Amino acid sequence: MTLLRTPVSLVVVVVASLLLLGGCATRTINPPLSRYEETSTDQFEGLEMKRGAHQDLVILAFSGGGMRAAAFSYGVLETLRRIELVTREGRTVRLLDQVDLITGVSGGSFTALAYGLYGDKLFAEYEQRFLKRNVQGELVGRILNPLNWSALLSTGWGRSELAANLYDEILFNGATFADLERLAGPTIAVSATELASGSRVVFIPQNFDVMCADLRTFRLARAAAASSAVPVVLSPITINNYGGTCGYREPAWLRLFTDSAKPPRPAGRILKRVQELRELDDAVEDRYFHLVDGGISDNLGLRGVLDHLETFEALRAAGRPTPLDYIRRIIVFVVNSVSLPSTSWNMSEESPSTLTSLTKAAGVPIDRYASESVELLKDIDARWAAQREIRDSIAFAKDKDPKLAYLVNAPNADIYTIDVSFEALKDKSERDFLNQLPTSFVLSAEAVDRLRAAAARLILESPDFRQVLKDTGAHIVGPPPSGAQPTN
Repeated sequence: MTLLRTPVSLVVVVVASLLLLGGCATRTINPPLSRYEETSTDQFEGLEMKRGAHQDLVILAFSGGGMRAAAFSYGVLETLRRIELVTREGRTVRLLDQVDLITGVSGGSFTALAYGLYGDKLFAEYEQRFLKRNVQGELVGRILNPLNWSALLSTGWGRSELAANLYDEILFNGATFADLERLAGPTIAVSATELASGSRVVFIPQNFDVMCADLRTFRLARAAAASSAVPVVLSPITINNYGGTCGYREPAWLRLFTDSAKPPRPAGRILKRVQELRELDDAVEDRYFHLVDGGISDNLGLRGVLDHLETFEALRAAGRPTPLDYIRRIIVFVVNSVSLPSTSWNMSEESPSTLTSLTKAAGVPIDRYASESVELLKDIDARWAAQREIRDSIAFAKDKDPKLAYLVNAPNADIYTIDVSFEALKDKSERDFLNQLPTSFVLSAEAVDRLRAAAARLILESPDFRQVLKDTGAHIVGPPPSGAQPTN
């Protein structure tokens, strides 16, 4: 008997039965911190270095862009894994093992979190389990499954919670941030955006301490789901706020600026960040936070890096020791998978559809101005270099001319910005191909492989990366990744 011939009452009974079978879902409640304990006076958003004291700070910043971003950033990890460097001390090390911090938003957060969890095991599993899987199709299938409909209508539980459960099954296996803490890899800092205020919420202890929330029990899959929860397409991830209940205090070094009537100018960025975080610390006014795509507040994952560097500069200007005082080089790989697909809109008098316009309007500001963060990073490097040049060219005593004290404490580190973006590709046909890839969670196997090869090629051809090799006295040992031979 076909559905068209089935009595309406029977259809109603069947649907109702399916909904009852589905049951009501309840979201995972992130637990509170019973008591805040300040573990260090100099920790703030990854400012400390997990690998301990060494001369080079290596940072990877993974942008958003769905599966395109996940595959492109994975290509960077593959490349750094295969590049071996001989240090001045004669030790042979993999460049990947020198990474201190990986930031990630949206699609890039999957690769960052998965590498933090699996380490080298990722290279044997990531393609099959995630990159070359129709994750989007599986998610749509679950949304359309009547067994999930009642859950999707439950309070505080939506499509992104369904997505988080899928990500857990296929990639994260129930792992939490406590599992990341136990591992010796780089610090992983993925972020989402708080919908009401637009504040950046980074999934690291220092951010969750402000909310008096325990990050250790938070599932990596939910963090990835929050970081990639594109508004309208996916629902926000809701978390509980317990701010003001655990005795949280700002770090002592930070109070050096917040309590000052006239803090040094480089502290401006970190003070703005503190203001953002203070909006998260009142559970009376804000009992819940609703988290959406991290790309809305920081599509390159660079804002936190900029905060770190200018905090370093402000502490130096104040004559205070910092965790980065011994750093000589700060090497930042900006892995930017933002695409610029061509359209024929400007050749037609007819406007694009409402849905297309809404989607484009949401993405244009994020994508178009993402490069400004890169320019700010280069500006910091230029400013530090200028300060050192002035300091070295004049003779003065700090105690005789306090206005010049900031020059005495000018940071000694050079910043190398490695641009890993489609725009930097020399091959126009390849650049055009990658720019046309959609921001979705399904790509062809060919597209995934071409993204990985492009990432390798961009690193090996980068003038800034070659300068890093020259200035560190290191060199590449063995052949570069297949398909990634640099051009002359």
